[in-house]
Amino acid sequence: MELSGAEIVVQALIDEGVEYVFGYPGGAVLHIYDAVFKQDRVKHILVRHEQGATHAADGYARATGKCGVCLVTSGPGATNAVTGIATAYMDSIPMVILSGQVPTPVIGSDAFQEVDTVGITRPCVKHNFLVKDVRKLAETIRMAFYIATSGRPGPVLVDIPKDTTDPNVKIPYQYPREIKMRSYNPATKGHVGQIKKAVEAILEAKRPVIYTGGGVILGDASHPLTQLVRETGFPITSTLMGLGAYPMTDRQFVGMLGMHGTYEANMAMHETDCLIAIGARFDDRVTGKIEHFCPHAKIIHIDVDPSSISKNVRVDIPIVGPVSSVLNEMLRLLKEHRSDPNREAIGEWWAQIEDWRGMNCLSYDRNSDRIKPQYAVETLYKVTKGDLYLTSDVGQHQMFAAQFYPFDEPRRWINSGGLGTMGFGLPAAMGVQLAFPDADVACISGEASILMCIQEMATCKQYDLPIKVLLLNNGYMGMVRQWQEFFYESRYSHSYVDALPDFVKLAESFGHVGMRVENPADLESAMSEAFGMKDRFVFLDVIVDPTENVYPMIVAGKGHHEMHLSPERELA
Repeated sequence: MELSGAEIVVQALIDEGVEYVFGYPGGAVLHIYDAVFKQDRVKHILVRHEQGATHAADGYARATGKCGVCLVTSGPGATNAVTGIATAYMDSIPMVILSGQVPTPVIGSDAFQEVDTVGITRPCVKHNFLVKDVRKLAETIRMAFYIATSGRPGPVLVDIPKDTTDPNVKIPYQYPREIKMRSYNPATKGHVGQIKKAVEAILEAKRPVIYTGGGVILGDASHPLTQLVRETGFPITSTLMGLGAYPMTDRQFVGMLGMHGTYEANMAMHETDCLIAIGARFDDRVTGKIEHFCPHAKIIHIDVDPSSISKNVRVDIPIVGPVSSVLNEMLRLLKEHRSDPNREAIGEWWAQIEDWRGMNCLSYDRNSDRIKPQYAVETLYKVTKGDLYLTSDVGQHQMFAAQFYPFDEPRRWINSGGLGTMGFGLPAAMGVQLAFPDADVACISGEASILMCIQEMATCKQYDLPIKVLLLNNGYMGMVRQWQEFFYESRYSHSYVDALPDFVKLAESFGHVGMRVENPADLESAMSEAFGMKDRFVFLDVIVDPTENVYPMIVAGKGHHEMHLSPERELA
């Protein structure tokens, strides 16, 4: 079979089993788009902005565990994609980005729509390639998928000059199945000796805590994690990215930890004597002040990426390897061991945790005549009965969703954690809805975030995506306003959003259903009506209390034991 470079790109995607490509055409990729037009096995989704393409591919990847794929042109097409590429990089999401480039002979001459895409993206990709020889195109794309999906996942960019996709130049096509790279050999299992040390520490622990991150979900390790938690009887907490890896409605789950984590989770972290960190990277929003982090604990750290070990926090027992295989080996050794965890000490530890839990740190005014954002999220959970794929943008609404919508399954909570990208939620929901056309998919957002990629409502219309948008509209950039209230003496510098559109009319102008809710008594029925429209995109503009803040909160530079609770719950 002889194919042109453009046909090789498309055939390689077919051979990789790619279902959807999210993209936007332009001069440098027109040969590829012509090849896309001539086949129907890979479906192309036309977004309205390249940032939307990357976020949609990202959402698809997070929800399915498969590699997301997007296709953009050179110059501004590539630079528009950078925010989404960096978002995926920070959260270790497998993605392959195919970018067009000016023809090889004019690279470096400041040709029309030329940028150094490889140079620009180098800091925010796992790897990138510039393919100058059509004979290396198939192998390079195969390497890109292998690198993106193995080890610690991440985005890989393939920059393709237009002349390498010339339809008049055809070469024999063979797609390589096996890839061997001398410089890249991700770990396939953990060191047994280190796992044995970890098991011994676990059995000796009196105040243990299991701390999980997004690596558990990325590594498809929810099942062995759940086994470990239930067999040991230990409390478990999670980062924002790890929510859903263990059922959040289970008693052993003590809530999210970190800056806006629960009182019981953060206090348990501060007092623990044995921390079992699994697929987590000790992010600054989780650790608080490093000098105060887990001061009494022996720390076990399991991660597939050796560069994450002792990067931010020095650990005592490092284990490099895929989380799932390490946990399964740990479970095997625990079963073989003759002794059990110290049940008496664990019982006393749980009594202390239940005392902290009694603080009811997530309480809020349930008798307000305004819609509280917390109430809106709780109502969403009630109406959907927890069976929902929920994407979010970034800000207060994101934290309220994490606190008040308990996920019992992995890959249901889709949000930008590491980069904190406003505009992520709507296009990410498109990727999720395409992956699961019969599922309920919602995007929770704020009026500042939603406007950043609002044009993707046109994409939703074109492809009949019945996403539900829950807009918690408080008229502010909520988290910015909260910080200005706390740390800038309520000088709300440019955090108030003037000149907002009528979101109901805006949704209707795109051909969707728009609804506005201002009264708490009307919220549940409005949500029920919205989710009852299984074949329509519905935009719910919910007017919420603009003064509400996210609590608990750990101020930068403080430890886990130095939380601020809501005013009525503040400790003396």
